Amino acid sequence: MRAVLVAVLCSAALLHAQAPDGTPFRIEKLDPGLDAIVDANAKLETLGDRFALTEGPVWMPDAAGGSLLFSDNAANVIYRWQAGKPLSVFLERSGYTGRDVSTVGAQTVAGRVPILLIGSNGLALDPQGRLVVTAMNDRTVFRLEKDGTTRTILADRYDGKRFNGPNDLVVKSNGSVYFTDTVWGLRGADKDPAREIPYSAFFLIKDGKVTLLGSDKDSPGAFGNGITLSPDEKYLYVTAGVRGTMRYDVLPDDTIANGRPFVAHGVDGMKTDERGNLYTTSGGTPGIVQITSPAGTPLGRLHLPQPSYEPRPRVCATNVAFGDVDFRGLYITACTHLFKIRMKVAGSRRPA
Repeated sequence: MRAVLVAVLCSAALLHAQAPDGTPFRIEKLDPGLDAIVDANAKLETLGDRFALTEGPVWMPDAAGGSLLFSDNAANVIYRWQAGKPLSVFLERSGYTGRDVSTVGAQTVAGRVPILLIGSNGLALDPQGRLVVTAMNDRTVFRLEKDGTTRTILADRYDGKRFNGPNDLVVKSNGSVYFTDTVWGLRGADKDPAREIPYSAFFLIKDGKVTLLGSDKDSPGAFGNGITLSPDEKYLYVTAGVRGTMRYDVLPDDTIANGRPFVAHGVDGMKTDERGNLYTTSGGTPGIVQITSPAGTPLGRLHLPQPSYEPRPRVCATNVAFGDVDFRGLYITACTHLFKIRMKVAGSRRPA
């Protein structure tokens, strides 16, 4: 029976994304430059479709070819996906190490099912190849040591106040960590009495010190989700709510300056490729990944399939990551689903 199950799981990973009685996957070209990035006939593969809320993917290289790690925010685990093998759990209790979930985690839905956001979210590798995690409900950013069990807290508060729910992150080549802090680690979100920092923000962790880089103090809801660096690390991209995505200059001390609107898209996680193109995600349904040139020109969009069958899934677009041996596989976390599409260009944050 186990052999049959493994075979089914492995073969399922090779199926193209389908949306019976719904909207199929499609590639929308907004600019001729998209042709150099993805083939117009590229197929979307469904790697999994029974998750609660997938997030924060990162490619973990190894001698066997590598694997994808990603969070299931409601299951409170980090999963490992590897070609030709069954899905496995990489880390239990990845975002909340407590036992009582009655007062933690904002509520959302997975299709028709109410769920709590209690797990880890963003994942990234540091220069030593160690996993760095945003633990939303433990309200910390931690590093998983090489033994696979020891968690080193990199930060849990700013100016003496606990974070509200660390969300996404990116690690610079020198080890500096940029991350966003949202209200989604709190059951009552922005109204929760346990909220200590009265704004959503993004921060820098460097040499054990936490520095506030920006917040939504003056425009509530304008900050606090996706964040990434350009390939040359000269620019930091951060989502800004209805304003889309902002771009900042990275200064020699790793702080930032000269923030300006970059593109009117981007709500959730994002990444760049080796040419500096930015891949932004729509967050909720319908799931869209937009590709924008370094000059700010929208090149195209990947429209994820929207099934209409029951039980009703929720196909969104929460984050992306490049992987595979050549780093040209684009993995998309999509709430109840996990997808992959092959690109013509490799990702920029190539692990060593």
